[in-house]
Amino acid sequence: MNLDHLADFRRTHRCGDLRREHAGQVVRLCGWVHRLRDHGGVMFLDLRDRAGLVQVIFRPGEGADHPSERARRLGSEFVIAVEGTCVPRPDSMVNLQMPTGTVEVEATGLSVLNDSQTPPFVLEEAPSAGEDLRLEYRYLDLRRPELATVLGMRHRVAQVVRSHLDGQGFWEIETPMLVRPTPEGARDYLVPSRVHPGSFYALPQSPQLYKQLLMVSGMDRYYQLARCLRDEDLRADRQPEHTQIDIEMSFIGEEEVFALIEGLMREVFGRVLSAELAVPFPRMVYRESMDRYGSDKPDLRFDFALTDAADAVRDSGFKVFDETLAAGGSVMLLRWPGGAAFSRKEQDELEDLAKRYGAKGLARTKVTSAGLDGGPAKFLSAAVQQRLVEAAGAAEGDLLCLVADRRDIACRSLGALRSRLGQEWLKGHPDAAKSWRFLWITEFPLFEQDPQTGVLSPAHHLFTMPMEEDLPFLASDPARVRGRLYDLVLNGSELGSGSIRIHRRDIQEAVMQVVGITGEDAERRFGFLLKAFQYGAPPHGGLALGLDRIIMLMAGRSSLRDTIAFPKTTSASSLVDGCPAPVAAEDLRDLKLRVDAGM
Repeated sequence: MNLDHLADFRRTHRCGDLRREHAGQVVRLCGWVHRLRDHGGVMFLDLRDRAGLVQVIFRPGEGADHPSERARRLGSEFVIAVEGTCVPRPDSMVNLQMPTGTVEVEATGLSVLNDSQTPPFVLEEAPSAGEDLRLEYRYLDLRRPELATVLGMRHRVAQVVRSHLDGQGFWEIETPMLVRPTPEGARDYLVPSRVHPGSFYALPQSPQLYKQLLMVSGMDRYYQLARCLRDEDLRADRQPEHTQIDIEMSFIGEEEVFALIEGLMREVFGRVLSAELAVPFPRMVYRESMDRYGSDKPDLRFDFALTDAADAVRDSGFKVFDETLAAGGSVMLLRWPGGAAFSRKEQDELEDLAKRYGAKGLARTKVTSAGLDGGPAKFLSAAVQQRLVEAAGAAEGDLLCLVADRRDIACRSLGALRSRLGQEWLKGHPDAAKSWRFLWITEFPLFEQDPQTGVLSPAHHLFTMPMEEDLPFLASDPARVRGRLYDLVLNGSELGSGSIRIHRRDIQEAVMQVVGITGEDAERRFGFLLKAFQYGAPPHGGLALGLDRIIMLMAGRSSLRDTIAFPKTTSASSLVDGCPAPVAAEDLRDLKLRVDAGM
């Protein structure tokens, strides 16, 4: 067969699909040169496509145009077409680390479909190149099987989600990408209107208001894989644009939401990872989660809980503890098994971490056979020391870490220590590290209060129904109001948030008034939603799960960037195409805009 003409070539198989059952078949493959080795005149070539790698053998032959001679002129990442016979590998040459490792292809023909410059970095499983260089050449980085596998997982998860929700009676409905600017906590990306000079669209931070309008419309089971954009500071688990599994239902309560999502997660993890999830997932109210773990997204793969040490140290004579308790504060304790072996430097690093979360300091003391040693121990009587050991359930060799402060600060700072130490603990406990520990956190405060000004703002968003028993406090003591809010947590990461929504105009207006949105301002910003509530809005609720974050955890990655085909950097720029970029002067004139870069 003449392979010099691309029009005459059609591949019969993908590289990574060949198995022992294909032995004896003449196959035609297309792909990239992954690796080429010369073993005494016999050329071994690893040919790669999206499906994987297969080994191709070129036996020596005569003539410059013989396939083996042509193979010698190949370079890394050349695109080639190969024809040959699929044959079993000798038993001594079987590679069980490769799905195609039981076969190889004896080449009889070779065509170069396109050559390649030398790549700026080696396309290997653990690249040594810096991330910025790999993001600039993202189309090369994505050729690495490691990343291609993650995108394949993302595709499969999306298909399972669609199939499962379709089976539960949901309709996939798209909501607008150009919306009215209504900030939900982060800054909007704004889009100027050419036909309405001086007016702007916003790119949606979420489909929140539109999916509520769909409930008013009678579309009682809605979902979409929604693209959402937020102009906010970035980190490893955040991107300016992300995808969420957005769900809303009418005539339901929390139990229906929990059952639906538990079934969805069981289906996704079962079909994609063959992992069996136990349902229902455990639940914990927000206050208990903060008191026990110092976090509203605790990692339950390690069950080291905080202890309220107030009774153990009350009237201890240690000034810091006594004054904090007298002022209405708390003394919280974290016991770390074996932590007495930590060096002074390691303990100081723990204190630095606690201070970053607001603690004024971190009291540390070791548990010895003779009692407590170090830190506040010298100020504590033997009886107080014994009470502390008993309260913590401590044993010899443990480290006790204590914070005396406002309860929220004491819990959060020790929660940060628990998380840091827990990640180290997991490295020595691989079975626990590989487990999937889901948790529902419920009954969040509806509002959060600025400790300096006392001003209230929505803890999540404006559209959450208060707990029924807390409705009277909207007017008298709104800081006490809990919302019908729930988060789904997995292994210390928040997968998504949701709530039962407000469906009555009077309650919605009352919530807006608490955060300082006057009637006139409410009408200007949310009048279309308030109007809809007057036309038979049903009770409804839902949630949004972060698809990128789910894939990150399932694939064992540490960054969301590894789950997105073309991600942004931490400065919200795209290195592969150089955006954001200046706009031509004539385009600005069309939009009636002038840029003042000096502002």
